[in-house]
Amino acid sequence: MNFSEVFKQSNQLCRVSPDGNYLATCVQYRLVVRDVNTLQILHLYTCLDQIVHMEWSSDSLFVLCAMYKRGLVQVWSLEQPDWYCKIDEGSIGLVSSRWSPDGRHILNTTEFHLRVTVWSLCTKAVSYIKYPKACQKGIDFSRDGCYMALAERRDCRDYVSVFVCDDWHLLRHFETETQDLAGVEWSPNGCVLAVWDSCLEYKVLLYSLDGRLLSTFSAYEWSLGIKSLAWSPSSQFLAIGSYDEKVCALSPLPYRLTVASRYTHSVVYKEVERKPVVGSADLSIQQHISMGSTLFNTQSKYEICPLPVQVPVVKPDLDRANPKVGVSSMAFSSDNRYLATKNDNMACVVWVWDMQRLGLLAVLEQTSAVRCFQWDPRRPRLALCTGNAKLYLWSPAGCVSVQVPAEGGFQVQSVNWHCSGDSLILLGKEQLCLCYMEVGEEDVK
Repeated sequence: MNFSEVFKQSNQLCRVSPDGNYLATCVQYRLVVRDVNTLQILHLYTCLDQIVHMEWSSDSLFVLCAMYKRGLVQVWSLEQPDWYCKIDEGSIGLVSSRWSPDGRHILNTTEFHLRVTVWSLCTKAVSYIKYPKACQKGIDFSRDGCYMALAERRDCRDYVSVFVCDDWHLLRHFETETQDLAGVEWSPNGCVLAVWDSCLEYKVLLYSLDGRLLSTFSAYEWSLGIKSLAWSPSSQFLAIGSYDEKVCALSPLPYRLTVASRYTHSVVYKEVERKPVVGSADLSIQQHISMGSTLFNTQSKYEICPLPVQVPVVKPDLDRANPKVGVSSMAFSSDNRYLATKNDNMACVVWVWDMQRLGLLAVLEQTSAVRCFQWDPRRPRLALCTGNAKLYLWSPAGCVSVQVPAEGGFQVQSVNWHCSGDSLILLGKEQLCLCYMEVGEEDVK
């Protein structure tokens, strides 16, 4: 692996363009666009205030920058650097902004979710959609960009409206069988819309494009319910993470994945740390200064633990709101073979499931709480970080811990793969660097 130099960034706003050619970063009120291969600055834009949200258009020609406190959105063009667009929502305020799939419309949600405003960059036309619901995931676009599903709240009831993205006309409008709808999400093939209830009730409903209820699933009652949800890339599985610390996979019959299921066939990788022993007698003062803090970084490696293994568990405070318990993060590998999950009261552990045999394949036990994990978009390779100066990788071949050779106490807070899978963006609190995978480094050795 090779690492780039460190660059500044703010609020972890760093995005690779959909075509993989550009890297956009925000530094306070400035937008910096670099060539992703050379990291040379191509464009530098100045916004009217500090940027809190940034997003590429689907064709990689425009960049959206939102400043929610001022109710402003600015759009910049890569082809015409002197051109820009400013959208001011005025006194009605702004809480979210995003691109439509065609990259020529912007959807702004106003304060108190009074409406969604659709702005056209081509015709300057403006459309309004009323009654959007303030929930976990109230808007979702189908993968082909043809349809938008919007969660609504009218007369104390939940509804879903399906719009055609070409001209924003209403295709379907139907009431959902939920008490307090929490989110909507299309399957990757665009045939099924998943709707789920709030955490107070375990309930998932599957609807067709025309609003027909296809299936309803509820694992239990009278307890905290759904905490996370994820479709597999092939739409074969719908994984549901809940507060009872279990994952349920629907495909189309329900299967329950638990820590106990086929546990004897799994491999447990435990991170072990050790302090490097450095003899200072042979080091000059200049060497001490040049090496900096990286000289005394704690080194770590993975060891395979014999079964059974006692996984560290933190007892949550159930008297407080949003207790740290349950499956909060899930992600499928690009080949649909593996599912990675994280349980909040086992924050130092990532579970990797084999979806072919519906059993536990690997357990990654870290020395610190896992901050972020993400699959390689091209290969079954998982990257994760724990807020220290290391990058961790898992593949079916094994696990590896890599020290990030950046000076100044760079700590990895989150990771993002390049769309090619050949590099990783490592984000710290106020810095970033790129990690390049060497040619032929297909699997972790």
